[in-house]
Amino acid sequence: MIGAGGIGFDVAEYLAHSGESPAVNPALWRTEWGVDDPAKSTGGVAFDGPQPHASAREIYLLQRKAQKLGKGLGKTTGWIHRATLKMKGVHMMGGINYEQISDAGLHISVGEDQKDAKILAVDNIVICAGQTSQRGLAGALTAMGKAHHVIGGADVAAELDAKRAINQGSKLAAEI
Repeated sequence: MIGAGGIGFDVAEYLAHSGESPAVNPALWRTEWGVDDPAKSTGGVAFDGPQPHASAREIYLLQRKAQKLGKGLGKTTGWIHRATLKMKGVHMMGGINYEQISDAGLHISVGEDQKDAKILAVDNIVICAGQTSQRGLAGALTAMGKAHHVIGGADVAAELDAKRAINQGSKLAAEI
């Protein structure tokens, strides 16, 4: 997966699961995270600890930025996404250069000096990067003299941020 923003993390989680999602089955969720009934286990921690199901496929989550993957995820939930993917064995790599795609796989290197070149022998490449704002409708409305507002991803698509978009929508609703 190319792109480790919010969308990249969500897609990686989706691809790592098979069968019923623990997000909708409390018993599966408790098993995956090692949570037990506090009346049965001290502090509600299961004796066997977390028991995540193995990922349905081998996944590489890659980003160009040489920083912690998921750094821009929500402060209260980002750790959960990173922990889930770590439990599933997802390979998370930052500072990656995408050199080429060939029949052998995805050719990558690391850092500005392009060291540690290797080929990831992957069958599929999912791109969750490179959002661009779509302002065609706004331009047409302006040309027609129609009042309009541009918010959320249409305003700034790079580093999509639901909190910012909701804030913009709330402020606009209050103004209108």
